[in-house]
Amino acid sequence: MPDRRRSPTRRITHPALVATTVVGGIAASALAERRHLKALAADDDFKALSAPLSDIVSEHAVLPIESADGTALHAERFGSAQAATTLVLAHGWTEAIPYWGPVIRRLASEELSLVAYDLRGHGHSDLAQDGDYALDRFGEDLAAVLEATGGDPARTAVAGHSLGAMSIAAWAERHEVGDRIGAAAMINTGLSSLLGGALVLGELGSRLAPEWLARGLLGSGRPMLPVSTPLSLAIARHVAFGPDASAGTVAFYERMLMSTDAGVRGAVGITLSGLDVLEAAARIDVPTIVIAGDSDRLTPAVHAERIARALPSLEGLTVLDRTGHMSPLERPDEVASALRKLLTGLRPADSAPAPTEVAG
Repeated sequence: MPDRRRSPTRRITHPALVATTVVGGIAASALAERRHLKALAADDDFKALSAPLSDIVSEHAVLPIESADGTALHAERFGSAQAATTLVLAHGWTEAIPYWGPVIRRLASEELSLVAYDLRGHGHSDLAQDGDYALDRFGEDLAAVLEATGGDPARTAVAGHSLGAMSIAAWAERHEVGDRIGAAAMINTGLSSLLGGALVLGELGSRLAPEWLARGLLGSGRPMLPVSTPLSLAIARHVAFGPDASAGTVAFYERMLMSTDAGVRGAVGITLSGLDVLEAAARIDVPTIVIAGDSDRLTPAVHAERIARALPSLEGLTVLDRTGHMSPLERPDEVASALRKLLTGLRPADSAPAPTEVAG
């Protein structure tokens, strides 16, 4: 007699039941997504970070700049061009000028000209001429920005986050640093062996993952989803932030990440995978501060320690507690305070440089 029992598999694959399950799942996902986006839109941190920066100061100007290879760069000045002191801000990989918003809001004053620029292929800057995203090109971009600011070298400082700080090192390799700036800040960065130090996969994962796999992840040019999801936000938090970052803060960065051209993201990732410019730190012969986060999984504090040892004029090394890779977003008070102190120490214009004391 034939077995008339129906298998569990046949029961759950009935077409009507499958259709109902799929439709129900889509509806539930759509509802969860709407709730997620609605919560982000109402988040106080997200709204504050998304507010226009041009309203911070009475004088705001857009500076069109052309790099050495012809790539058009977008820069913005917050404050008067005649201010006594200039601070140039260089953001990192997959970021843009608004990334510096919390720091700009805390530093803005009549005595300071704040100049922030979008790296090539980021924000409102053009894609690189000939698709060239070698680190030397980022150094040339910084040189073009410094030339355009026109500030007194003795009263000019440069602060770079992540790739922005790497740009400072690339620029220093080919320029006399003290002839153009009086101080520098290296924030959440590394100058060599990035793949070996990254803790995104955890310490064990970093040790076991083959280098080609890590390089493939960095250099991936796959498009990202154009909208935030609970999962994408959780991934961004794990990779880039410390435990105290709010959902609105993470979402603010995620918006910049998603808007970065996928090809640019991949090309820069390949550049970073072979980075080795630690020796250039020895040429940054002006007072320099180094800032790191103790929970940074992309450029752990060991990188900051290496840079600090290589700098000839270290002004100080700070490792921020419970902070990930995004110190200017996660700890803007501490970052702004360190930069303010660095600027206060700039020597007066046209004065002879004081003897350098290396902090150990």
